[in-house]
Amino acid sequence: MLKTLSLSWAFNSMAWRGLLYTVFILHFVLVCQLLLLQPLVSALDGKPGNAAELFESVSQNIKVKRYSEALNDLNAAIETDPALSEAYFHRASILRQLCRYEESEKSYKKFLELKPGNSIGEKELSQLRQAQSALETAFSLFDSRDHTKGLEYLDKVVLVFSPACSKAKILKAKLLLAAKYYSSVISETGFILKEDENNLEALLLRGQAYYYLADHDVAQRHYQKGLRLDPEHSELKKAYFGLKNLLKKTKSAEDNVNKGKLRLAVEDYKGALALDPDHLAYNVHLHLGLCKVLVKLGRGKDASISCSEALNIDGELLEALVQRGEAKLLTEDWEGAVDDLKSAAQKSPQDMNIREALMRAEKALKMSKRKDWYKILGVSKTSSVAEIKRAYKKLALQWHPDKNVDNREEAEAQFREIAAAYEVLGDDEKRAKYDRGEDIEDMGMGGGGFNPFGGGFGFNF
Repeated sequence: MLKTLSLSWAFNSMAWRGLLYTVFILHFVLVCQLLLLQPLVSALDGKPGNAAELFESVSQNIKVKRYSEALNDLNAAIETDPALSEAYFHRASILRQLCRYEESEKSYKKFLELKPGNSIGEKELSQLRQAQSALETAFSLFDSRDHTKGLEYLDKVVLVFSPACSKAKILKAKLLLAAKYYSSVISETGFILKEDENNLEALLLRGQAYYYLADHDVAQRHYQKGLRLDPEHSELKKAYFGLKNLLKKTKSAEDNVNKGKLRLAVEDYKGALALDPDHLAYNVHLHLGLCKVLVKLGRGKDASISCSEALNIDGELLEALVQRGEAKLLTEDWEGAVDDLKSAAQKSPQDMNIREALMRAEKALKMSKRKDWYKILGVSKTSSVAEIKRAYKKLALQWHPDKNVDNREEAEAQFREIAAAYEVLGDDEKRAKYDRGEDIEDMGMGGGGFNPFGGGFGFNF
């Protein structure tokens, strides 16, 4: 019996202690709530000093861009006192800055219900509607590719009234990228990533800007970071694997050049260029690489086109100018070759290789302006002396003025050409000089040493 009473007392003692502990915890929680909500409660009690503290706290949160905390405080204040007009005003202002326009408009309207005719509230509501309309217009301009005007709407309206609008900032970066202002894209996305380092759109856009500046290593790092956060992000995957494919194609082209497999290198270069025609900062080097290979293959016309593509991107690319000059030599565009190589020599006067190429081009141009004695006699440059003599005899008989009475003037001119050609090509020494492009006196070009009609038109072999 005594034992039973002892157990009963013990259980009752524990129950009382538990009850006292529960009461203490509830009291502690209540005190904490009163302390935390004291500014709000005080505001409801008509103490403007504590309400001012609340709004000062909200203002400080906005300054450090803690918009969620500021909104939470204001929402709690409104829940406590639905008639607290200033809380609606501050909430509307924050939501406008974040371009959450529909929510913001509701808060402005509630504020104006509590404060009818308030000029500041009406003004900010008007600004909200301007910003909302401007943002919609900017998106439309982006779709229609009017990038400059789209940027104007964002900079002059949207980001003035909604400076914390993340979708406006992303849209601005997209417009800058489309307008090819790559350095500006890097700057704008840098600000976004400073606030949110895991913003996938900003990582993609920043990576694309570095890509189009041909800084592929940095671009790749941005793509990889984004894919670590979201491995299935379609645009990041497309950008990342597109870059890898481009670098793979380029390496294959360069390897084939080193192995002497020039035709395969041509196909690789063309394949790399087809991947992204807009990647100008990188394609300029692909066009140059292709041009150099085509020059080695003797395909002057195609090489000239490739080098011209490179120069259209970068008019100061010296090597492209030199290679185009070499390509024009292959197509016998002597004047074009001289022009390109002369320009290159002016840009790099100490380069002996360029000077040597220019001398070759000038010599070829000079030779091209002389009469082609081989062509006049109808023989090749490899013809023997006997073949040249036979050709001369045949043509001399054909065009002898005595045999062309009806067209004597033309025949005389042709006969002079034929005789002058034979004077040079029929003499081994003169022929050798002619083939080397050296000047030869009295070559039938107006000199006084050779006269096919000297003693009359008699003609004997």
